[in-house]
Amino acid sequence: MKFVYLLIPFAAFFTMASASAQGKIWRCGNTYTNDEAQARTLQCKPVEGGNVTVVQGTRVNGAASASANKDQPMARPNEGAASAPDRRVAASEQRSRDGEARAILEAELKKAEDRLAELKKEYNNGEPEKIGPEHRNYQKYLDRVADLKASIERTEKDIAGLKRELGRTNGSTPTANKQ
Repeated sequence: MKFVYLLIPFAAFFTMASASAQGKIWRCGNTYTNDEAQARTLQCKPVEGGNVTVVQGTRVNGAASASANKDQPMARPNEGAASAPDRRVAASEQRSRDGEARAILEAELKKAEDRLAELKKEYNNGEPEKIGPEHRNYQKYLDRVADLKASIERTEKDIAGLKRELGRTNGSTPTANKQ
């Protein structure tokens, strides 16, 4: 009876091994096929030494041409629509998009400047008020001061980046408040 239990794993292993076996594969340039008739007509070379896994890569926008799409047997229906270079946006629609983008950037700039003002007020020129357990633990105070300083620097860099981006959108300097 115990001998039968030992044979079950071996039987399962051989069943899986035979099920995962792969037929003969031929290489035709950069493509692979398992169709023997197609391999003969294209004069493909057989692949030896193991299983072959082919993963289709992604296309670079604008690089695919109409002739390349003919070569692909299973093209996706929406694939060419997103990268079509002949689709243009109307000038009025582009202006409205630019206006919306500028409004978003100005709102983000105002939020960042308000945040910077709050941080500078809390930082108090490097000597913020001690709160809670910082009276007993000086290291917590120093850590908070360092965090405040890093936050101020990061916010200043964010503001500079937003101002640069606003300058690019219209070619003029931003109208936001300077701190």
